[in-house]
Amino acid sequence: MAQDPHAAEQLAPLLTSEGWALLNSLGPYREEDVLAITARLRKAGHAPELVSAVLSQARLRVKAEAKFGEFSRHMLFTRAGLEQATRLSIAARHARRFVDGGVRSVADLGCGLGADAMAMASLDLEVTAVELDETTAACATINLMPFPNVRVVHADAQTVPLDGIEGVWLDPARRTTTTSGTTRLWDPEEFSPPLSFAAELADKGLPVGVKLGPGIPHPSVPGGCEAQWVSVDGDVAEVALYFNALRRPTVRRAALVLSGDSAAELVAETDFGEGVHPKIGPLEGFLYEPDGAVIRAGLVAELADRLGGHLVDPHIAYFCAPDLSATPFARAYRVLEVRPYNVRALRQWVRDEGITALDIKKRGMAVAPDELRKLLFLGLGKAPKKKPHRRATLVLTRIGEHRVAAIVEPV
Repeated sequence: MAQDPHAAEQLAPLLTSEGWALLNSLGPYREEDVLAITARLRKAGHAPELVSAVLSQARLRVKAEAKFGEFSRHMLFTRAGLEQATRLSIAARHARRFVDGGVRSVADLGCGLGADAMAMASLDLEVTAVELDETTAACATINLMPFPNVRVVHADAQTVPLDGIEGVWLDPARRTTTTSGTTRLWDPEEFSPPLSFAAELADKGLPVGVKLGPGIPHPSVPGGCEAQWVSVDGDVAEVALYFNALRRPTVRRAALVLSGDSAAELVAETDFGEGVHPKIGPLEGFLYEPDGAVIRAGLVAELADRLGGHLVDPHIAYFCAPDLSATPFARAYRVLEVRPYNVRALRQWVRDEGITALDIKKRGMAVAPDELRKLLFLGLGKAPKKKPHRRATLVLTRIGEHRVAAIVEPV
């Protein structure tokens, strides 16, 4: 986990009986109450640094509810740690891989705040949670206290003995943290530990799983593993690499789409760049915008083929089909009109059609939707109150060398 230079001083007051009791006595936190809470705590005699630490942690707990649910109310967080922490709903799927692979003990190398270790421990796995950053390790210790089958080790993940360990999970630090904030790292060999370390463990036959950012280039994905991209409610959260006993033998790449309580998966046995040969055709009928996990996994052509469709351009992640098909892997639009991309003509269209709100989607074009929207409505003024509100959707894309604007209707 990337180190936060301010995290230690913010957490130190909370690692006392007074600080911990005060934090857990706050109840539901609301930002609009911060001044009243501050005044009340100061009047009660609590030190300014303790009050500041308690309020900072209360804010993080509220933010953490999206990933940890009700567990967040009794956990400790750092800002950097929360950014990289796994959602518990996804961590449960990581843990299930180890159970299904017959693994009974796991080393969680780079455990961060302990999300994956929590999920593994809840499935009765014996977990050794290793974290290099001392402050983050302290948080993990607090967060994992309810689980007797977990021990937290403050150490470098690459130096911990793995004797007696049956499987390994890695969540490498992919950010560096400075006083001005965090910076994302893109080279897998700059991660801590590097991706090559995970590959070396896998080469020894260990069941190994690795969580990475979804933007990793396909050439950087090691051979011999399964790569599963995961999206949650349209947001691509991660790619997980699974080696040896954790890998499904007939899956090389996969897109797992989670929405609410539902889950759907699109898989391929072929390697990146192989598989279905994409068909190319006109922008007409129904336009499909694939989920980000499908795009990252390189499965757009496979999805288009499944729905009887074709790509509009071999380099653009849109496809069209003559018929409407229900699918969790893409959003569909009915194509109403396709015209050359021309700002002046589009402004006239907005005026003639009485458009009052415009959604703009784009791929393959260097256009800023917010700036274009301002240009298209420039000089039109506000619509009269009695005038009906009319929303429209534009899809801007490139077909070969031509830039086009498609007027579409969401289905």
